[in-house]
This record gives sequence, structure tokens and C-alpha cells, in this order.
Amino acid sequence: MVISLRKYLRTLRLIVVFCALTYLLYKMIGLFGVFLFPADKYRIPDGAAVKAFHIERSNSMGLEYMADRLKLFYWYGE
Repeated sequence: MVISLRKYLRTLRLIVVFCALTYLLYKMIGLFGVFLFPADKYRIPDGAAVKAFHIERSNSMGLEYMADRLKLFYWYGE
């Protein structure tokens, strides 16, 4: 049985290059993810942002108010 050292070294070099390129691609995708998705997505918005939902605190917070909201929900289909 002949053991070819050159063949094993070529295979080892291929495996090392493959692992290095795989690691590099993994890190590049991670950097792209950091660029694409900011770290704090629940921060207070900048500029002329408008609050989309506001809960009113009044004495009419009863079943009538909830019924009106439910009617509007079904009426507009939102």
C-alpha cells in the first residue's frame, strides 16, 4: 500500500481553504445583518414622527367605548 503524502497535503490544504472561506462568508453575512437591522429597534423615532396609537384616559372607558371600537373594527375591516 502506497501512502501519497502529496495527495494528503493537497486534501488538507483544500479543507483549510474551504473552512477559512466559510468563516469569512459567515462574518460578512453577520456584518451585513448589523448594517441591515439596527441594534435598538424600539428606540424613540427621530424627526417629525407621529404617535400612531394613543389611549385616552376619560370617564367613558366602559363597555360602550369598547363596543364602539369593535363596531369600527368590523365596519372598516382592519
